[in-house]
Amino acid sequence: EVQLVESGGGWVQPGGSLRLSCTASGFMLRDYVMTWVRQAPGKGFEWVSTIRPRGSSIDYADSVKGRFTISRDNVKNTLYLQLYSAKTEDTAMYHCARSPRFTDYYPRGQGTQVTVSS
Repeated sequence: EVQLVESGGGWVQPGGSLRLSCTASGFMLRDYVMTWVRQAPGKGFEWVSTIRPRGSSIDYADSVKGRFTISRDNVKNTLYLQLYSAKTEDTAMYHCARSPRFTDYYPRGQGTQVTVSS
């Protein structure tokens, strides 16, 4: 059974940092395109970043480029999203998905909430 479990969310002040984790089971992360998306209250999914198998290429949304870093630990079978220089507009539920961009982002985890405020 494919499972994705996100963790690491919480409250952070503007300008602060946070690292989100997505632990996978039932498959090997390194073999799939993995994506982080986020959803603010009352809005649809916003694509954040995608990493392709074996780290062959990485893409970021313009809104997070230079501030977020996606990475993968193949031993722990875990996907990460490091947030730097957080902004209030980064407040959202963050989900990892085993899918590329421009899809229904399924399967995906339940998400971890990030709140950026002073």
